[in-house]
Amino acid sequence: MPQLDFSTWPSQLIWLAITFLVLYILIAKFALPKIGGTIEQRQNRIATDLDEAQRLKDDTEKAIAAYEAALAEAKAKAHVIAQEARDVLHAEIDEERTKLDAQLNARMVEAETRITKTKDAALKNVEQVAADTAAEIVKQLIGTKTSAAAVKKAIADVN
Repeated sequence: MPQLDFSTWPSQLIWLAITFLVLYILIAKFALPKIGGTIEQRQNRIATDLDEAQRLKDDTEKAIAAYEAALAEAKAKAHVIAQEARDVLHAEIDEERTKLDAQLNARMVEAETRITKTKDAALKNVEQVAADTAAEIVKQLIGTKTSAAAVKKAIADVN
């Protein structure tokens, strides 16, 4: 094997150094800059993407905050509108209740007036019925008819 021959080692070492130096220069001048550029582009792209993602995240958080604020404002407005509607309805109900109370009170006064008139008429008739009944009882008891004036006078004396 010629590689193991000690007499050819110095020339092999020289050629090894020359080949190593040529490959080193080729890699350092051509391959490494391309690889470095690619790595730098990737790093720039990653940094840009991270910045864009952060910006989008911030925009999303702002949009969520605006949405929640709008939602809270809408809820507050809805509550105010509902309260106003309740107040209007309560006012209408109170107004209607007042009208109905007035109507009922008027009907009650009218009914009390009719009851009083009917009662007075009935009491007048009661006096006449009492007078007729008393006259008939006296007739049955003593057998003679008494005058209407005498019966009325006796009833008036009792009252």
